[in-house]
Amino acid sequence: MASTKHLKIKNTGILFELLTRQITADVLNGKDNSVAIKTMKNFFSETTELGKELELYNVLMNEKFTTEKQAEKLIEAVVKSRQRLSNKKLKLEKYNLIKSIKESYDIVNFFSSRIPNYKVFASVYKLFEYNTNQHRNNPTDEIRNKYSIVEHIINKKVDSSVKTNKIIETYKKSEKDLRLLTYSMLVDKFNNKYSDLNEQQKVLLKKYIENISNTNSLREFINDEISKINKQLKEKVKEVDDKVTTIKLKEAMKLTKNLTNHRVVKDNDVVNLMRYYELVEEINNVTSKG
Repeated sequence: MASTKHLKIKNTGILFELLTRQITADVLNGKDNSVAIKTMKNFFSETTELGKELELYNVLMNEKFTTEKQAEKLIEAVVKSRQRLSNKKLKLEKYNLIKSIKESYDIVNFFSSRIPNYKVFASVYKLFEYNTNQHRNNPTDEIRNKYSIVEHIINKKVDSSVKTNKIIETYKKSEKDLRLLTYSMLVDKFNNKYSDLNEQQKVLLKKYIENISNTNSLREFINDEISKINKQLKEKVKEVDDKVTTIKLKEAMKLTKNLTNHRVVKDNDVVNLMRYYELVEEINNVTSKG
């Protein structure tokens, strides 16, 4: 029995995530009037079927419970809410949304971005498809997807990123507020301890956004940066008199290998590289004062 195929181009949660990333990329590239902002406002308001379905995605992606039974009850309630939405309206709105995206962006690049929790997004999409469309279900695949969501709900910590409804609400404000929100969303996602970013950190974030679809390019950039950082730390170690600090710096240099020993760049790699930038900056400040 054939399984329901996941289609990224029809996944409401992924579409919204990609638009959010596109807004961030546009803002970092100095585009004050991002088309993605207008697109988000038009298609993901509270009155649209897409907006309503997005809220259901958001519930399953962000809500956390401690037991399997609670998670199953949540999924059951969300599925019932999804069944009340109009598939006809959703189909039309998604068609018009994709049309709008194609008119403004390279569709291949737009959809080639790497999505965190992609597997869970796909499972939610397939769960909705199995429970709202008139075709024969594959019981094994349906259960597999359901329990993928259950595991996500009971095992993972809630992401501290901005909630969907807050994003939509804030996007209704001024263009200045939009720019500030988008930038802060990006910074908060990696490390909410940062209040100010130095130039290297800003470049890294920009590279991360622009090269999400090109993991080889991003990997090469990070490897090059780690090499530079190691070289800087080796030089600075010689200028540090405190033995404890010297030991810590040498240990930090060893740990940089963890950022280069795997092919796929993870969010944590970017966070850690940002911290190394900060470490180098602090060491430079200390040694310059000495």
